[in-house]
Amino acid sequence: MHDSWLVKQLRAARAVIVGKTHLHPLAYGITGENPEYGDCAQPRDSSALTGGSSSGAAASVQEGSAVAAIGTDTGGSVRAPAALCGLAGYRATLGHGDWRGGAHLAESFDTMGWLFRDLEDAPFLAAPFAPAHIAPAGSLTSFAYVDDSFLHDCEPEVVTGFRRVIRILQELGLEARTIDVDWWNGAVEIFAPIQASEAARLHAGNFDRFEPAIRDRLKWGASLTLGEISALRQRHADFRVRMDELFAAHQLILLPSIPVARLAIGADHSQTRSRLLRYTAPFSLAGVPTVAIPCTHGGIQLAATRGNDESLLALAAKIGAQTKSVKSA
Repeated sequence: MHDSWLVKQLRAARAVIVGKTHLHPLAYGITGENPEYGDCAQPRDSSALTGGSSSGAAASVQEGSAVAAIGTDTGGSVRAPAALCGLAGYRATLGHGDWRGGAHLAESFDTMGWLFRDLEDAPFLAAPFAPAHIAPAGSLTSFAYVDDSFLHDCEPEVVTGFRRVIRILQELGLEARTIDVDWWNGAVEIFAPIQASEAARLHAGNFDRFEPAIRDRLKWGASLTLGEISALRQRHADFRVRMDELFAAHQLILLPSIPVARLAIGADHSQTRSRLLRYTAPFSLAGVPTVAIPCTHGGIQLAATRGNDESLLALAAKIGAQTKSVKSA
């Protein structure tokens, strides 16, 4: 056995690797349910799922057996567990890091990341998979947040946390603007079939080994024609251009990580994936770095332009410090 590239980087930095953790099968799900090894429950609430796919990573940090845990984020696999487990998270710019020794699900969207407790640790944790030559953290002076029309299915407690993070960013001196992103409602229609097609190619011949929900997604992905995939990739490129324009105008974009604060074990989650992906897929399509900000209920995601990880993470640390000062006041 050999360490992955990322684990080698961590060992070189004198990190202590505790072990491997549970995940949603194939990293192809957002709830943390696993029929083979058991659904991943939160250590602090055994009736609630951790979310996924980086489910065991979230559980290990929440219970304290790890200071931070490696996660990957394709369509929300860091951001959802962070929001559900009251943790911070970081999803790197698409293309940062080296996947040697790791396993892809959908290369067009797979990113590396972390789940951790304290936002002030964010700049330090990014170092292992940062590019060799990185630009110094720049000044971020403005952000945009989605308007109420996008939040129509968001739980009130999550919206309350969202409003609080808006205020914190304003207290840090950032100018706030509201944006209408109704066009994001087509993001899942682009993301899900491309993801399924790429995953099907990687797991060809093994579809029937997986649980029905994943098996059916893989079969769907394999059934898509070259013409259909080509059209979807053009839609993806067009979406990414529009996202680039949005970031050029506003620097940062803020919205809830997911619209819920809790997923109950044993509940019907057949529609949960699509509901949560509506919030996470836009940033997945854009390939942008994102931090997950923990709130009392749920979590909030803040994203910057591709490659601007260091500036985003420096701001995340300030948010963490500001949150502590508010609590202690």
